[in-house]
Amino acid sequence: MSIDHTPLSTQKPLSTQKPLSTLDVLESEAIHIIREVAAEFEKPVLLFSGGKDSVTVLHLAAKAFWPAKIPFGLLHVDTGHNFPEILKFRDETAAHYGIDLKVAKVQDYIDDGRLRERADGTRNTLQTQPLIDAIAEGGYDAVFGGARRDEDKARAKERIFSLRDEFGQWDPSNQRPELWNLYNGRHVNGEHVRVFPISNFTELDVWSYIARENIALPHLYYAHEREVFQRDGMWWSTGEFSAPRPEESVIRKSVRYRTVGDMSCTGAVESEADDIASVLAEVAVTTVTERGATRADDRISAAAMEDRKKDGYF
Repeated sequence: MSIDHTPLSTQKPLSTQKPLSTLDVLESEAIHIIREVAAEFEKPVLLFSGGKDSVTVLHLAAKAFWPAKIPFGLLHVDTGHNFPEILKFRDETAAHYGIDLKVAKVQDYIDDGRLRERADGTRNTLQTQPLIDAIAEGGYDAVFGGARRDEDKARAKERIFSLRDEFGQWDPSNQRPELWNLYNGRHVNGEHVRVFPISNFTELDVWSYIARENIALPHLYYAHEREVFQRDGMWWSTGEFSAPRPEESVIRKSVRYRTVGDMSCTGAVESEADDIASVLAEVAVTTVTERGATRADDRISAAAMEDRKKDGYF
C-alpha cells in the first residue's frame, strides 16, 4: 500500500459536502432540543406571544416534526395591555398551524382580586402568577420559551433545561450541568422544566434566520409611522395604556419595535428599517440589547430580570 505524502494543506477533502453555516448549526441544535423534549416529557407546551423569538421557536418546532403535526400546544399570558396587532397575529398563527392555543389573562386575576394593579400601570410583572397557575392547571411538565442569552445577564445565567420547583421558582445556584449537550429533564411531581431552544442565538442570528426562512412577523417589527412621545430615552406609542404626561409632546415619527411586550412598558426605536435587509443592517451595528433599549421594566434595578425569574417569570 502506497502512502500519500502530499501535504495536508493540498490534499483533497474526503467529502465535498459544504460545511454547515452558523445558522445551520444553531437550527440543528434547536431542533435536537425540541425533539428531545417531545421524547422525554409527558406534556410540553410552547409559550407563544407572537413576538419574533417565540415565532422562531414555533417555526423550528414545525421543522422538527414535519410532515407530522406539532405534538404540543401553545400558551400565552395576556396582560390585557398587549398590542392589538400582536394578538391578531398570535391567533392567525395558531390557526395557520392548526395548533391549540390556551390564553391565561391577567385581567381575570385583577377582576377577582387575586392580583392588584401596580401604581406605575405596568402589568408585565403581573404575568408570573397566571403563568404558574396555567402550567399547573394544564399539567405541563416542560415549557418552551424563546429566551436568548444575549437579552439580559440573568438570561445568560440560565441553562437550556431550567428546573423550576413546585412554586414555579428558579434557583440560580441549583442548576444542572449540561456537559456535551446532555440535558437532564428529571423532575418530581409538581416541578417542571423551562426549555430554551434558541439560547445560543443572538438577536442578529434570529433576524438572519427569519430572513433565510422567510418567516412572517407582525408589522410592528418594521418601520412605520406612529404617534409617539419620548420618555426615559424611549419612544412610547400613544394609547389607552401609555398616555403622555402633560409635559410630554406627541409627534408622528417613523419607528419600529425590537420587542413587543406589554404596551405599558415597551418602547419603540426611531428607525427607517422597513424591510428585513434594513433591519439586519440596523441590528448588526447596535450596541444595546433590545430589552435594554426598549423595556422600561428592566430598568427598575440591575437585577430586575433575575428577581422576576426567581419568582417564576419567563
